[in-house]
Parts: sequence; C-alpha cells; structure tokens
Amino acid sequence: MKKFVLHSWLMMGVALTPFAFAEQIYTHDGTQLQYLIDQAKPRDTLVLDNLVYQGNVVINKPLTLIGQTDTVIDAQGIGSAITVASSHVNIKQLSIVNWGADQYELNAGVLLNDGVTQVSILDNNLTGNGFGVRADNSHHIEISQNRIQGNPQMFVLDRGDGIYLKRVDHAVINGNVIKDVRDGVYLESGKHSLVTNNQFSKQQYGIHYMYTEDDEAFNNAATKVDGGYALMNAKRINLHHNQVIGAATFGVLLNMTNDSDVHANQVNNIVNATPKMPTGDEGKSMFIYGARDNRVYDNEFANSEIGIYMAMGGEGNQIYRNQFINNQAQVKYVGDTIVEWSHKEQGNYWSGFIGWDQSGDGISEQAYQPSDHLDRLYWLYPEAHFLLKSPVASLLRWTQQQFQIMPEAGVMDSYPMMSPIANSNIGYAAELADNPPANSNIVSTTQSSEQSLSK
Repeated sequence: MKKFVLHSWLMMGVALTPFAFAEQIYTHDGTQLQYLIDQAKPRDTLVLDNLVYQGNVVINKPLTLIGQTDTVIDAQGIGSAITVASSHVNIKQLSIVNWGADQYELNAGVLLNDGVTQVSILDNNLTGNGFGVRADNSHHIEISQNRIQGNPQMFVLDRGDGIYLKRVDHAVINGNVIKDVRDGVYLESGKHSLVTNNQFSKQQYGIHYMYTEDDEAFNNAATKVDGGYALMNAKRINLHHNQVIGAATFGVLLNMTNDSDVHANQVNNIVNATPKMPTGDEGKSMFIYGARDNRVYDNEFANSEIGIYMAMGGEGNQIYRNQFINNQAQVKYVGDTIVEWSHKEQGNYWSGFIGWDQSGDGISEQAYQPSDHLDRLYWLYPEAHFLLKSPVASLLRWTQQQFQIMPEAGVMDSYPMMSPIANSNIGYAAELADNPPANSNIVSTTQSSEQSLSK
C-alpha cells in the first residue's frame, strides 16, 4: 500500500525558485535574530543554534527559519513573537513562547501580515496568551505538526485562538495538538480549507467555521471541550470521520448552515455538568438550529443528554443511517410539523426501540417516534420535569404505544433499523491518512500550490 503523505508543498517551493545563490546558514552565537534575518539573502535557510533569541522579529523576505532541539524565540510578554511580512516563508522546529495577550493588536506566536502567501509553519512548539497563529487575507498556507498551548489560568473567552484564519483560502491545517485556547481552529470567510489529524482539548470549540465555504475536516479528535465542531453560517462543509468525547454543550453544531455533509462522526458523552435550568441547556450530541439542506448520515450519537436537538427551521435536512445509542433523550424537536428522518427507505438505529421485521431486511415495519406527547409537554413546562419517570408517565407512554396515536408534530422515522450498523469506520479513522477520500481537498490543495509555485 502506497502511503499518502501531507508533504510541505511550501518547502518544495524553495527548491523551485530561481534564486541560484541561496544558502543554508548556521548560526553559532547570540547575535540578535533580527540582524541575522536582515543579513540573510532571499531564499536562504537560516538554521538557529540552541539559544534563546529575543522575539518581536519581522521576516520581510522569502526565507526558511529552522530551529534545533533547544532553540527558543521569546517575545518577552509583548507583541507578536514572529511577524511574517513576505510570501514564501517557512518556519520550522522552533519553540516560540511568551508573546502578548492583546487580541486587538493581533498579538500572536506567528502573525502573517495581510496578503502574504505560500507560508508554512511546521513542527513548532508555541506557548502564549494571544493567538498561536494568526493570518488575514491570505491563501495557500500550511500549519502542520505544531503543538500550541494557551494559558489555562485565563478565562476561556479571553484567550486567543490556537489558529485564527480570516479570509484565508486553501489553508491546510494538519496534525496539530492544541489545548487551553479559546477555539482550536477558527476559520472565517475563507474557502477550501482542509483541517485533518488534529487533537483539541480544554477549549471552547475544536473547529469553528464562520461564513466559510467548501471546507473539509476529517480525522480530528476533540475531548474536554465546550463544543466539538461548530458550523455557523457556512456552506458546503464536509465534516466526516471526526470524534468528540466529553463535551459540555454539543458535539456538532449546524447553525444557519446549508448544503453540508456530516457523516461517519463519533459523538459520545455530551453532558452539561452545570446546566442553567432543568431542561433547555442539556448536552447535545448534535444541535441543528435554522440549518437546511444538509445531509446527516452514518454518525454515532451516544451516551449524551440529547441525541439531536433541532429548532428554528431545522426541518429541511436529510437525517438517516445514524445510530442513537443510550441517550437520555434521543431527540428534542421544537417545531410544529411532522419531520421524517429517513431517506430512500433508510432510517436510523434507536437503542431501546422494539419493532418487528417480518421481511428480514433489517428494517422494522413499525415506524418509530423518538419523542412523544409527554416529551413535548416537559419541554413546554420544564418545572414538571420531575414527573418524567413517574408511574403515571410510564402508563401514558405505554398507552400511546399500544394505540399508535399519531403525533401532530415531531420527528418520525418510518424505516427504523433493527440493529446498529457494524461499521468500524465511524469516528477517527487512521487509515484515511494513508488513503484519503477521492474528493479530499488534500490533493487539490497540494496540486494548486505546486502549480502556483512553478509559474
């Protein structure tokens, strides 16, 4: 099997450039880093020694900056540690620490100025208060194999994001470990990003899409976060083979997002330990709010307070072949119509549902309503929530089931599955790193970058 590698196409660009006199320069003293950068020629590779260099430097020419085991760039608590003011820059194997916390001034470990392109940030350790990496109005950048840590002593919303990209197209974000930040990866108003193989923990959201289009994310894992993957006002997002375990508010959020695919994700144990009220603030494996024309299929939603919560115009989506397992409430739907959750006679699996399958095709001949009249009553009057498990409530539910009282509103699965799908490819799927899907943006992003560098 041929191994597919997310190679650094930006580093390849160095070899393709017409600068015949570029050098690899090794430093062996404590000379000011800015002086070393200023003295280097365009396209040089500057290899730093195992020293602590003062930060707040500006890279204003095409350059490769490489560190060694103990190379440290210390911004001394102010500003950005490294500002990239030129295209065709590579930053590798550095420990970048102690940059400023002023988000208004865009303090970051690595700050990319407006308009710079073909930048790679690879295999660095970044520890600081502001943004880990920040870029605006750019395209074709790669941020891979970095370890980014914020300040756990700060309130989560006061921290910078691990990676913040605004109006950045064709970004590749691969293999980073990000924790103790605000959002792990925040993407706004960009297109064609790829976010893959990253690990997120102890932050607000793992990936946060805002007004983006045509993005893809797979093989990411989020644990101990407020929310896993937030898709807000986005279009055509392909979110697949990701994992969320132990979030507080949601695993996946579709908020005013359209024409997107959410599939083969594993969402488990979404529980809000500090809800603001008995109901209404529960942990949701998935929250669909005002989102239409999306496809949600082959996911596992398990062991959460609510499997899927849908409200405010979320009816126009295809939801099928998902597995709802041991959630306290499989569905909470706030609406006034009957919503069908099956597609082409393919429904979902619901733990606790007992139907019959006379044909033997694995599909029950009995439709399933995952939430009933009593559930809607409790949603309207949360103060009656303590009656949920009372004998009277159990009797009323049994009566509804026996007489098959049709709902006036709610979710209906006309083709529920009798057993869960045996699919080991749900959730984090390591084999995708070797064999990415045929429609993966990895290939197109790499190819477009190589073409642009060769011109």
